[in-house]
Amino acid sequence: MKNTVSTLLKQKQTGDKITMLTAYDYTMAKIIDECGVNAILVGDSLGMVMLGYENTLPVTMEDMIHHTKAVARGAENAFIVADMPFMSYQVSVQDAVINAGRLIKEGNANAVKLEGGAEVCEQIRAIVNASIPVVAHLGLTPQSVNAFGGFKVQGKSLENARRLIDDALKIQEAGACSVVLEGIPAKLADIITSKLNIPTIGIGASAGCDGQVLVYQDMLGLTIGHTAKFVKKFANAGDAMRQGITDYINETKAGTFPAQEHTYSIDDDVINELLKEEKSE
Repeated sequence: MKNTVSTLLKQKQTGDKITMLTAYDYTMAKIIDECGVNAILVGDSLGMVMLGYENTLPVTMEDMIHHTKAVARGAENAFIVADMPFMSYQVSVQDAVINAGRLIKEGNANAVKLEGGAEVCEQIRAIVNASIPVVAHLGLTPQSVNAFGGFKVQGKSLENARRLIDDALKIQEAGACSVVLEGIPAKLADIITSKLNIPTIGIGASAGCDGQVLVYQDMLGLTIGHTAKFVKKFANAGDAMRQGITDYINETKAGTFPAQEHTYSIDDDVINELLKEEKSE
């Protein structure tokens, strides 16, 4: 059954936790979808995990549309959320609506996600008025990495905690269908979740959120280098892939791959005739 804004809201109301993972291509989207995940986030995190950038800031609309289209072709039932990249919605409300529309029309997403609180409520309202579902994003918002001075937990002071609660209420009032809470203290995430009628999706927040999201490379052990404290490695796929690649290299050099079962046959009479022709030349 296709996951929708309505089914995700019902999950919050019934206490059925929402599951979300990132995907950036057809193959992974198909695998994740077949496992029964409720939602797939085509995150601008692709800038780091797929394109090798230091952060999400260089990601373009064309990048997001390209990857979202691929994911949409692979996911049959998951609710597909596409990130709006840096500067695709900050400059003007008109830009926000146009770019959100491109992700829906060209990328085949079911919803868009943008970062920020009270300062983006006008954009949220306009996008929703264009009949496009919006997922908000509060807390450690990666597009603000330079303003934050790095990837730091948000909302630890009384002032900042109050601001996040206020922002959450404002983005709900503006029409957001759900909100990602990233990198905030667990007890604060619980308070925000209890105050909102829309689902909260946590990443580095709290098990008390209505759902969770992780970058699939992180949770499958594919990430190279540092991973955040909130990441749990559910599999060591990276080790399995490295072993498989090493075995391929070794067997190819040894001449044991491809074996007979990996090749195609031909009638011996054809080969003998070819050999005769070569001798006669």
